[in-house]
Order: sequence, then structure tokens, then C-alpha cells
Amino acid sequence: MKERKDDYQERRKHLENMSDDELKKYFFELADKIVDPLVEMGRNHTSKSIERSVLLRMGFSSIEAKEVVDKLAENDLLSKGAGHCVYRLSKDKEMEIRKAGILLAEGEHIDYLKEVL
Repeated sequence: MKERKDDYQERRKHLENMSDDELKKYFFELADKIVDPLVEMGRNHTSKSIERSVLLRMGFSSIEAKEVVDKLAENDLLSKGAGHCVYRLSKDKEMEIRKAGILLAEGEHIDYLKEVL
């Protein structure tokens, strides 16, 4: 087994003169840099299964959730978020969340969502 080169003292030189507060700040800056790509991916990418899961938590059955997600995907609205689409329609048209979802599954109000989202 090859012995590992111990270069810890060399690699930590830039940290030597930092206070605890500065080290903490530096740590969180590095943590943000690591997480930024994940956050960006979460904002820009979704899947049908994720969107169905959101709708299930909003009280829709799995069959209803699938129908809503499929209809939104057919109309290039899935990237807006299925839950967001249902909520927005419900709020804007002053109807219950469940009714908004059922109407979307039937293809109603799709054009409205394309306009406002």
C-alpha cells in the first residue's frame, strides 16, 4: 500500500491567520459554491414523478395526479411546476385546489396558464 503524502500543513497555510469568524465565513462561502449547482439544477429540472409527488401531497389521487402531470407535460407547462400551476389556477379563478386540478386534467384553462406563467 502506497503511503499518503502528508501535505496538510502546506494546504492549510492560507487559513493560518484567520479568526474563528473568518473561518466560519469562509466555510459557508465554500459550502454555497458546492451547493449552487444543485440548487440551479433543482430550479431548472423536474420530472413527472416529482410533480406527481407534489400533487399527491396536495390531496390528489395517484390517477388524478398522473392525468394533471401528463396534461401539463403535453402543453410544455411541467417546468412551471404542477403544484404551482394548480395553485395559480385555483387562486386566479377563485376555485378550490381540487377543482382546479381536475379541470387541468381535462385540458381546461391550459391556454390561461400559458398566458400567465
